[in-house]
Amino acid sequence: MRRRAPEFRRPARRRLSYWICLLIGISIAAGLVLFLFQHHHQDRFEPLLREKVVADEEITRESLNLTQELLSSSSYARQLADQMTLAKAYVVIAKEHHNLQLAWELSSHIRNGQRLLSQAAVRGKSITLEEAHPVVSRLAQLIYKAQDFHYDISTTITTLKSHTLALEERANAATAQSAEFGQLAAETMPKSLHCFNIKLTEEWFRNSSLMKLSEERRNLPRLVDNNLYHFCIFSDNVMATSVVVNSTASNADHPQQLVFHVVTDEVNYRAMTTWFLRNDFSGCTVEVRSIEELNLLNTSFSPLVKQLMLAETRAYHFAGSSQDQNAESRLKDTNFASLLNHLRFYIPQIQPLLEKVVFLDDDVVVQKDLTPLFSVELHGNVVGAVETCLEAFHRFYKYINFSNPVVSSKFDPQACGWAFGMNIFDLIAWKKANVTAKYHYWREQNADKMIWKRGTLAPGLLAFYGLMEPLDQRWHVLGLGYDPEIDDRLIESAAVVHFNGNMKPWLKSSISRYKNLWEQYIDFSHPLIKDCIMH
Repeated sequence: MRRRAPEFRRPARRRLSYWICLLIGISIAAGLVLFLFQHHHQDRFEPLLREKVVADEEITRESLNLTQELLSSSSYARQLADQMTLAKAYVVIAKEHHNLQLAWELSSHIRNGQRLLSQAAVRGKSITLEEAHPVVSRLAQLIYKAQDFHYDISTTITTLKSHTLALEERANAATAQSAEFGQLAAETMPKSLHCFNIKLTEEWFRNSSLMKLSEERRNLPRLVDNNLYHFCIFSDNVMATSVVVNSTASNADHPQQLVFHVVTDEVNYRAMTTWFLRNDFSGCTVEVRSIEELNLLNTSFSPLVKQLMLAETRAYHFAGSSQDQNAESRLKDTNFASLLNHLRFYIPQIQPLLEKVVFLDDDVVVQKDLTPLFSVELHGNVVGAVETCLEAFHRFYKYINFSNPVVSSKFDPQACGWAFGMNIFDLIAWKKANVTAKYHYWREQNADKMIWKRGTLAPGLLAFYGLMEPLDQRWHVLGLGYDPEIDDRLIESAAVVHFNGNMKPWLKSSISRYKNLWEQYIDFSHPLIKDCIMH
């Protein structure tokens, strides 16, 4: 048999080996591609699956709305909450009847109920019957036990009402006490200002020329010259009065044309006089008088003095004090501070020769020239003032008791209130309208303090009713003694800013944001101020 040539056999074996290797290579490549594709597909969809699981868990957790559970009449949470509310009422009553054991048991199971509600809210599942039954049943037993002690519903309601009334009375008493303490703090002289007054008084007694100079200034023609600009300040606070005068003079275009009429009490008269004699406030004129010099303030003329004297006499009588001391001298010792606040109703009697004056409280700071006020047209009215009725609580009915038939027949309870503290007065129109007599009338009507309680605003609203001319709001911005949120732009535009309220700028309780408005008109380099105010 003839054999084939070698060149024909070798190519056949090569071809078979080539196809086997090719198939193996393709299989490996396909396996690798499939592995990579499957791994990438799993990585791509695994976060989505994870997010879906988390979302499903959150939906399951949020499926419980505890508020809806408590509102549902069929839920165990609602039953438990109702039992706890009733149990809390019986705790109060049990304590009142000194049944401390029952009160302790009720409180213990109330805490168990609160713990059960908290757990339900945290886990997001409703309270089951097995969980609620022990607590609800035990609370029910204790409530029945409380009812056996005659703690019935009527007793519960009556007791809770009495507790509510008692709490309201305590809250009202605390509010009134807080207001009284705040008022007392506002009226109290700080130690630094007291030191300041004492040192000025000492200087008065050391320097005899001060008394002569004071007497000479009493007769200056400028004091009654109606071509000048006259201001009235009634205060027992030397430093506060100094700030008012200094700020007014510093911001005036022609301070030499300003005349200040200051009235104070006997205690502070020497200190007040010494300060204004020793210091020059841009060339303005300052007259200081004592309230004791005003003969018009007597019992025959002023019902206010009569009422204060009657109160003093009664106080001394019931205290068993000696009757040797004259009643009027006792009045001067204790009540002239309050009389200073009421001098604004006697300006025509204090300054009978003047035609127009601007009244300034001692807790104001002047920021602009006030002389244009004297040219404001009052249209025959007596007083120019800034209205405060932008809010409803500044209407007449908020200051005055309209249950009084005399008041309700003469005044509109919705009438707009206005502010004392910076006012222009036409004294000729005042005398013509006889405003002081109207003030006296309302003082007598309010002898029992049933129309208004205290202060000067209410009698001012009554006495000047129908005689007030509204001024632009920028003349007088109030609230710096109680409101820390006044707009800076409003303060900057104001001619006068008023620290009305209990947080006076000379007190530690003052609002720090506004304090610089007041302090910038104090000369802290002055030796007396250094000794007393700075230390």
